[in-house]
This record gives sequence, C-alpha cells and structure tokens, in this order.
Amino acid sequence: MSTNDNSTVLGVVLIVRHGDREGFYQDPFTYTASNTAITPLGNAQLFELGQELRGIYLNPSSSSFISTVNSNLVQDQQIHIRADGGGERGVIFDSAVSLLQGLWPPTTNWSTALSNGSTVTGPLGGYQTVPIESVEPDNDISLEGWTDCNTFNAATAAFYASALFNQTAAEHADFINSLPPFLDGRPATLINMWNIYDFMNVESIHNATFNKSLPATYLAQARDLANFHEWGVFTSPQPNGVGNIGAQTILPSIISSINSITNSSDPLKFVVEAVAYKPFLSLFNVTGVVEMNPQLFGIVNYASAVAYEVRQTSRGEQVIRFKFKNGTDDEFNTYNFLNTSGDVPVQTFINTLKPIGFNDLPTWCKVCNNTEDRGCANLEASCPAASQNLSVHHDRVSPVGAGFIGACITLALMLGALGLLFFTGVISINRGKASRPSTSDVSNA
Repeated sequence: MSTNDNSTVLGVVLIVRHGDREGFYQDPFTYTASNTAITPLGNAQLFELGQELRGIYLNPSSSSFISTVNSNLVQDQQIHIRADGGGERGVIFDSAVSLLQGLWPPTTNWSTALSNGSTVTGPLGGYQTVPIESVEPDNDISLEGWTDCNTFNAATAAFYASALFNQTAAEHADFINSLPPFLDGRPATLINMWNIYDFMNVESIHNATFNKSLPATYLAQARDLANFHEWGVFTSPQPNGVGNIGAQTILPSIISSINSITNSSDPLKFVVEAVAYKPFLSLFNVTGVVEMNPQLFGIVNYASAVAYEVRQTSRGEQVIRFKFKNGTDDEFNTYNFLNTSGDVPVQTFINTLKPIGFNDLPTWCKVCNNTEDRGCANLEASCPAASQNLSVHHDRVSPVGAGFIGACITLALMLGALGLLFFTGVISINRGKASRPSTSDVSNA
C-alpha cells in the first residue's frame, strides 16, 4: 500500500525516549540499573520535542492536525501519558513532564471565575499539569518486560558465549584494549561495551577535558560496538523470542490505544509511551523497520520518537503510518515497515503483532521462568498445589489436586482478564486528579 497524502490523522501513539541524563550503569548480564538524574539539557531536548509535536498534531494549519484533541486546554479523556518508572528512575518521568510542557504550554485560558467576581489564572501564566501514569516495574510489566526475567538473562549470557560475539571481540581487540585510559577504571571488555559507550558519551557531552582528550574516532567506534551489543541482547530472530520481550510487553498497550483511536465513540486520540532505548530495538526488529531501513540499526538517540499515526484515507480505510525522529538533530521521516511499502492497514498491524504481545502477569511469569519477582511469588503462593502437580505432569492428579489446579487456572484467567480490562480502558483507576473542565467551562482571563 502506498502512502496516501490525502489521508486524515485520527490520532497518534508516540514512543518517546528520555532526554540527556547523568552517568548510568547497567549490569551487563541482568540489566539491573543504577540511579541517575536528568540534566537541564535533557529537559530542554524533550521540551523542544514537545513543541515540535505540538506543531505537527495540535496546530490547525498542519496537514497532520488531530481535530478531536483540544490544542489549548488539556482534556484528560483525550490523552493517555505513560512513563517507565523503573530502570532510569525519574529520568523518564521527568522527560515526560518536559515533553508535555512543550505540547500544552501555559495559557491564560486555564483560569476560573470566583463567586466574588474575580478571575484566577493558574500559576506561571496558566501552567497546565498533565496527568502522567508512572509505570512501576514491580506493579506492571509492560514497559520493562526484561527486568528480573530469568529466560532473558539466560539468552543474554548465551549471546555473550556465542561464536559471533567472541569473533567480534577478537576483531576489535586492539581498540578495546586501548580504552582503559578513558574509562576511569571500568572494565574494557565487549561484554561491558554498553556501559563503556554510555560513560564516554556522557563525559563527551559534559566534560570538556575528556572530550578534548578522547581520540576523534573513539566515540563512534564505541557506539558501533554498543549497537552490536544491544541489538544482540534486545532482539531475537523469531518474533516470539525472549530477546524481543521489550516489544512483546508494550505491544498490547499500543494496540489497545490504536483500537481506541479508530473507535469514533472513544475520546482517546493522543497517547505517549515514555521509555528507555530498549523497546525501540525490539519494536524495530519485530515490525521489520530495521530490515527495511538498515540505517536505523542500533541505539536511538536521546529524545528520539516513534509516531504510529492512525489515519483514514479518502476511501475511508484506516491505516497506520510509521514515522521516526532519531533525536533532537533529526526530523520526523516516514519509513516502511511490516514488509509493506507505505501505510499499513490497521487490521494488518493488529493481526501481525497481537499474537506475539502479552502484558499479563501469569504469562510473564511463565515466559520468564520466574516464581519470585514482580508478583510471581504471590501468584505461586496462591497456587502451590497447581505448581507442584503441573510440574510433574505424568503423575495421577488427585481430586483435591485437580480442584486446586482448576481454582488456580481460574485465578490466573481472572488476573489476565482484569489486566486486559485495565489496558483496554474498560476498567480504570482514579489517579487522584480531577478531570479538567471542557473549554466552555473555563473562564477566559
């Protein structure tokens, strides 16, 4: 299907990487992360991205204007903003805050008329606080499927032991062995290459002395090896392979959002998933983005953004257009994906990707072979007989054991159903914020 320039944008799902941050360390075997913090540069990058997105989707003169989203005053029911609250801690959430400041800037229309006849405008010229759902890994697997995933850790170790990995290490041994003077004591190994590149990148941005002393090609060489490293960890050849878990767990929320956008009776039309770089790698793999656009191979830059634009053609067909902006210095460009030239029908997108996606706890615990973390222990404790009997499948199961198994399967199905209802919006949790009044309910200053 070719790209239809006469199509109308119904809504958009954005996948956004955080902005510049301080130093950061990840265990190369488990990806357990250290704490870090956003920098003013990171705030500025996301604010600028928000302004650009506002110009594209919330500007009535733009060809991609979403007419059903209030561009002046935030209407909570029209948007859904989620931010990963795990690995990089507050960096991703704070990035989302800055993004939203650019998307919905202060306005004097954020005001209210009081009974005494006076009008009060929100502080800072009508600053708008936009609700953000902080997705905590211990409560929700969707934005960090790899965390505490034993199967993922085993696959990572297997990649490090592979012939390809060892061959790559040997081919670049001279470069790797020359790195210690620039690493402040960090191990100079291919296994540690992501941490090496991240340290060098952060120092190059914030440390003038380091930046001057680093040989001209070293940062680019380290990035090339880090790209190889992270692609090997966060992708698998098969779509349902555990290396793609970063895509598998986020896909249900993407698909749910697309379904909401295509439903004319649903007000939700603007969705942001603020994440680390890892889901980009997995998504670019399972959707065929890198296969069709090899130049997009590797770690995306700070403040990168994917836009899944949900469009309606002049013939009434609903399609998805894939756009990507690789950091602050890039522009949004349209790329082919899912083995298709141009826009992809919505149903093709869903039919292709829905089978590999999951975000319910019972499935995650099984896929990751985990009985202890992220709620798996509670699930295991509630079904001890089922766990024991199901693990020894050749033994005869007693009526009592069968009852336990039935009850636990029912419980697992209920948990999965509840998770699905939450993610599709049928059930929602009050986040403790009053909905904004519509434009007609707000007094102009």
